[in-house]
Amino acid sequence: MVEHVLAKDETRVRFSLAAHFSKMEKNLKNLISQIPKEVSHVTNTLEGAGFEAYLVGGCVRDLIMGREPKDWDITTNAKPEQIMGLFEKTIYENSFGTVGVVVTHDLSAQAGTSENMIIEVTPYRIEAKYSDFRHPDEVKFSDNIEDDLKRRDFTVNALALNSKGQLIDLFNGLKDIKDKTLKAVGHADDRFKEDALRMLRAIRFACQLDFSVSYEVTESILKNSELIKEISFERIRDEFVKIILSKNPASGILMLQKFNLLKNIIPELEEGIGCEQGGEHIYDVWNHLLMALQHAADKNWPLEIRLSALFHDIGKPRSRRVAPSGAKKKYTFYGHEVIGARMIEKIMERLKFSKKEIDLVEKLVRNHMFFSDTELITLSAVRRIITKVGKENIWPLMNVRECDRVGMKKKEAPYRLRKYFAMIEEALRDPISVGQLKINGEYMINQLDINPGPRMGWILNALLEEVLDAPEKNTVEHLSELTKSLNMLGDAELRTLGERGKEKKEELEEEEVAKLHEKHGVL
Repeated sequence: MVEHVLAKDETRVRFSLAAHFSKMEKNLKNLISQIPKEVSHVTNTLEGAGFEAYLVGGCVRDLIMGREPKDWDITTNAKPEQIMGLFEKTIYENSFGTVGVVVTHDLSAQAGTSENMIIEVTPYRIEAKYSDFRHPDEVKFSDNIEDDLKRRDFTVNALALNSKGQLIDLFNGLKDIKDKTLKAVGHADDRFKEDALRMLRAIRFACQLDFSVSYEVTESILKNSELIKEISFERIRDEFVKIILSKNPASGILMLQKFNLLKNIIPELEEGIGCEQGGEHIYDVWNHLLMALQHAADKNWPLEIRLSALFHDIGKPRSRRVAPSGAKKKYTFYGHEVIGARMIEKIMERLKFSKKEIDLVEKLVRNHMFFSDTELITLSAVRRIITKVGKENIWPLMNVRECDRVGMKKKEAPYRLRKYFAMIEEALRDPISVGQLKINGEYMINQLDINPGPRMGWILNALLEEVLDAPEKNTVEHLSELTKSLNMLGDAELRTLGERGKEKKEELEEEEVAKLHEKHGVL
């Protein structure tokens, strides 16, 4: 039977979960079998040497919730030197006692491929003072698992599970998982003063797990929000990215603002609060950006598109002007995409994003207004924007445009967007041309003694018709022999063949464009 160990009056009281957590107990019985053999190898080795070994933290929480753990963390009463002595290959390059145990992970048994997997093992640790709100002043090891769990951030992360199926839950983490509530271990003020980044982690976990934040945690974050200034932007960026990549990023940004954290991270976003737009926009800039971001998440689009959706109109508050009397719109926002792109560059540099990420988001925001006027967009204009942003970025740009429209409560893909999709595909497709032939004019001049001029053009078009009807004939040998034969014809006959080939090319191009229009529902 899986047992649940609860600390009460500093004693361990064991009881079955059946009475209160029957559903969770059913899941708990399967936990051990879900642990990867590489992880079990580490815990079994520690236990075989007479030490305690527990899976701890997020991996236990995720197992209980039926989620696939991303990381496997182990805690033990063995000290770093003892841990390293038990394994052939380890990594120990920190001041917190964490030893990385290197084990071989089989990628494919059939292919016989493998890679190294690093599993972190940390000795039980005791709480210490945090003078800089980030790191403990010193690390002290303990022989008791209870000491280690007391220093964890949230109750749902303060769970420990050993190979025998014994689950230790000192702070009612199981109940909080069941209630989908995020509570602090002990006093929230203490946890956030130890490491102020935990305030962002609270929001991140709420977004990732779809949990609510408890009243005590909320009040504590509001009280201690200014401490986030003590945290490096690199660490802030990492948590911010995880919020953006969660299933509920709009809720995360909203919580950052409500908890007084956003003003110390990206205050530029708050400029959109209450910034009325008018026209087709029924929401202010702030809510419009949140809705655009959430649509990108609902589509499971990557980080750069989500960031572009969140930032695409960030320049509007600074560019807003009252429209001239009699104008259809109450306000104008001329150049907001240019202003926004400049703002984004500074924001992302401040948050220490990579140059590659900054360049792409800046490019998408700078050009997101291209598809705003359906009457002015021509195929040649579409080709120019493809050249400007790059073939690899044209569809991400359309994704951002879709987010913009959904942020106005518009349909995802109305006729206008479908028309753009068809135009882009038409601009991207390889045109049917003599350039597809295995021989060209230069080859004809140098190898086949064909003189440049109209006859060469007629021959190329005649060759193209041959290849369009029978692609397998597109070889240097076949086309060379056919060229020699065609060159023996008179001008009138050769011209007729060439024009017929040109007509064939135009007919097939029209068919391809028609298929694209049908694909996207464009007449």
